[in-house]
Amino acid sequence: MQGLMQAAGAFDAVVIGAGAAGLFCAGLAGQRGLKVLLLDHAERIAEKIRISGGGRANFTNRDLDVRAPHRHFIGDNPHFCRSALARYTPQQFIALVERHGIAYHEKHKGQLFCDGSSQQIIDMLLAECAAGGVTHWQPCGVDEVGFAPGEGYRLRTRRGEVRTPRVVVATGGLSIPQIGASDFGYRIATQFGLRVVTPRPALVPLTFGGEAWAPYADLAGLALPVEIATGSKKERIAFLEDLLFTHRGLSGPAVLQISSYWQPGAPLTIDFAPGVDVTAALAEAKQRSRKRIANELAGLVPARLADAWVGEDAALQRPINEAADRALAALAERIARWQITPSGTEGYKKAEATAGGVDTRDLSSQTLESKQQPGLYFIGEVVDVTGWLGGYNFQWAWASAHACAQALAAKPGSDAIMPG
Repeated sequence: MQGLMQAAGAFDAVVIGAGAAGLFCAGLAGQRGLKVLLLDHAERIAEKIRISGGGRANFTNRDLDVRAPHRHFIGDNPHFCRSALARYTPQQFIALVERHGIAYHEKHKGQLFCDGSSQQIIDMLLAECAAGGVTHWQPCGVDEVGFAPGEGYRLRTRRGEVRTPRVVVATGGLSIPQIGASDFGYRIATQFGLRVVTPRPALVPLTFGGEAWAPYADLAGLALPVEIATGSKKERIAFLEDLLFTHRGLSGPAVLQISSYWQPGAPLTIDFAPGVDVTAALAEAKQRSRKRIANELAGLVPARLADAWVGEDAALQRPINEAADRALAALAERIARWQITPSGTEGYKKAEATAGGVDTRDLSSQTLESKQQPGLYFIGEVVDVTGWLGGYNFQWAWASAHACAQALAAKPGSDAIMPG
């Protein structure tokens, strides 16, 4: 980090937030010839990258379809992200990773992870910042951001006052407060007249309260592939992923994915044997088998789950050839279309992302600049763009940072540094 000698100086751009989007934007802008200051209030840099992907950083998803970004992203206007994502693709970021000699692998459905530690991605971004001559102050909080027409922005920081014509807010959302998440970006947006879509936890485990969950609490630790859905008709969304039972509810990739679409009070529909005609399978077993229903059912779903289903109904605690057709049909329906309504979520503490944020109606999709406040940009998670699980949110960070850096570099050089 560079010293305090420039604390009262001027910069072409100041990037607030040294996470994925902020680091990448600062490095790119610096390499395009701008004098950039990057600052962050947290003690440790890029903690969200460090802990992501089980410590291996799921840094992008090669399956992202930039022609239809709404397939992978939510927000009040999912199409907003199309421009940035089309101009900086997963393949371009992969090329950067390869240029830095970072080995990686595909784990599942296009999800790319480092073979080694996620620290490699952080080190890569820091190297890109160094290549751009970026000044980096951390920890360094920002106490105030002021603006005067003709004078630009004055930032009162813990290391002194800074002047700049352009401020980039890359402060993320509210998820994982224990590593420094804050509402700073939303407060700056509101201060300068931008609207904010109410934030909420996304990619988060779901909870089920009271006696309704008691029969399933003992299944904690059980994981299995399911199809999980919420919504109806045109609003229906479904994912085929692994589900995990917990003491308080449901988690795993299937639940994290659906949580971004789930609305409080709405039920989930879960198929515990996707691709299997459970009704036909049980009917066939009744004709050929004398095993207990739980034993036959264990051929379709994990034995612990089969025991839990059967244990709740005395009519099912018998050999399958003695079971009533009606009881077997009800059991099949329950396995293939179990409906249960969550009582809530595990909140920001366990959420991997924040839905909502700075309203995209107030931002340019080309540059990420505020439409009403010149020189003020918002990138990454602070914006109302939230991706699916599996590297999509990191790709939005890279793409929005790239779009912003291009816009910063395109500004006329004469307004780059204001006179002191």
